[in-house]
Amino acid sequence: MTYVPKGSAAEGPYALELDPKRSGLVYSALRVIDIEPGATHSFVTGESEWIVLPLTGGCTVHAENEIIELLGREDVFSGVSDFAYVPRDAHIQIASGAGGRFALAGAKCERRLPARYGSAPEVSVEQRGSGDCAREVRNFASADAFECDRLIAVEVITPGGNWSSYPPHKHDEHRPGVEAELEEIYYFEIEASGEGREGFGYQRVFPSRPGGTDVLAEVRTGDAVLVPDGWHGPSIAQPGHSMYYLNVMAGPGEEREWRICFHPDHTEGYR
Repeated sequence: MTYVPKGSAAEGPYALELDPKRSGLVYSALRVIDIEPGATHSFVTGESEWIVLPLTGGCTVHAENEIIELLGREDVFSGVSDFAYVPRDAHIQIASGAGGRFALAGAKCERRLPARYGSAPEVSVEQRGSGDCAREVRNFASADAFECDRLIAVEVITPGGNWSSYPPHKHDEHRPGVEAELEEIYYFEIEASGEGREGFGYQRVFPSRPGGTDVLAEVRTGDAVLVPDGWHGPSIAQPGHSMYYLNVMAGPGEEREWRICFHPDHTEGYR
């Protein structure tokens, strides 16, 4: 399973549930849940650390003795959101008075860090690339922005007609100082047109080794693509429809770091 169409990995209360039992990944996990107004959702974190990230709406996260209020946002295209980090081996409850959709980004981990609030104004927003490869990267839980044990997570907004995750790059080998071994999950939402028409995009992953991951997927809101290995990129947004994706990464390395290798045939003039 590499391309995950919307609904194909629904389980219980989750519209999307990607964990090692279902996805084949070892370290990275992602769940997406819609919570009705006034409703709650409870889960046990188990061996993983998690970030509760509002996609639409706000919520209150109860993590043991901590109560974390998240203002959230109107939707993923309206700006960054605040978020909550919750540790492994904990019982968590999410309550939403007005309802909303929430992502739970997870990673199998060793250390048990304290539950914490992530402030939206403190999220580093990076304008990466230029021209038709320009995009916005929201480094809310990048390796150098927010402390986790294993989890790395960022959001990307690609304007309609642009390419992102370009040049193609990979992070499937442990090469100290050069490349870190990280699994990755892409979760997509596509902005509707002014007339309400649904948009789409494309995601490419191709092998970095014989028999490696190879997929070209048309993606729409609610779809996901798994990257256990291989060169990935570009991510292409339909003209007139901005593309959002949430990247969730984790790996076996002793150091939590994001080190990537660009494909040598596609680097001239782009970074």
